[in-house]
Amino acid sequence: MPVSKNTIKYIQSLRQKKFRQKYDKFVVEGDKMVRELLEHRSEWVETLFALPNWMEHLPPQQWPPDLQALTVSENELSRLSLLKTPNQVLALVRQPRYALRAADLTGGLSLYLDDLQDPGNMGTLLRLADWFGISTVICSPNCVEVFNPKVIQASMGAFLRVSTIVADFEAVRNTAPGLTIFGADMEGENVFQADLPQTGVLVIGNEGAGITPAVMEQVTHRVSIPRGKGGGAESLNAAVAAGIIIGVLLN
Repeated sequence: MPVSKNTIKYIQSLRQKKFRQKYDKFVVEGDKMVRELLEHRSEWVETLFALPNWMEHLPPQQWPPDLQALTVSENELSRLSLLKTPNQVLALVRQPRYALRAADLTGGLSLYLDDLQDPGNMGTLLRLADWFGISTVICSPNCVEVFNPKVIQASMGAFLRVSTIVADFEAVRNTAPGLTIFGADMEGENVFQADLPQTGVLVIGNEGAGITPAVMEQVTHRVSIPRGKGGGAESLNAAVAAGIIIGVLLN
């Protein structure tokens, strides 16, 4: 059965944040990520739109009873896709919801992304969290949205394993009073020389403006990455800086 114009319009509307929020849905595309999604979080999936060959080679498994799997043509997939080059399969997915819990904040290292705007940075930070076993990433209300298609693609599946929560910093402090707060700050202490705990929240600021003043007031340990001898770069990419600091804190 051909995909209706209304369905195409609906999927295409999910390019925009206001419609992702309105319908509480987002899109995942591509063979690898959709297979991973089905393996680990099939209960999130509402509808699959896939080419015949992909559907034929999908391993049999127990699907949730309300999951729809629709075979589509290349032309239909192209009209549905949010990518320039569609990749075999598209999944319409329900947005998960996670709660801010004290046990998650005090039991290890978490990240707080303070008004981060670049989808590529956000996706890369989710991958870093996934790599280092950081289970919770908190995003300020003004961050780029985690369900943005560019963030989902850049995360390479990390969004499936890392709990992402939108909350202001006051909520974080109220949930876990006394929590150690690390702040990435060019004027901070050399992270390679500082004696720092492994538990707390690492704040990563906006790509251009850094950590907002209100959040910086709450930081208990300002840390920096020293520029190498002869180094001339003005600053490090937010995700690169976070990766270095996380590596030092956890090792």
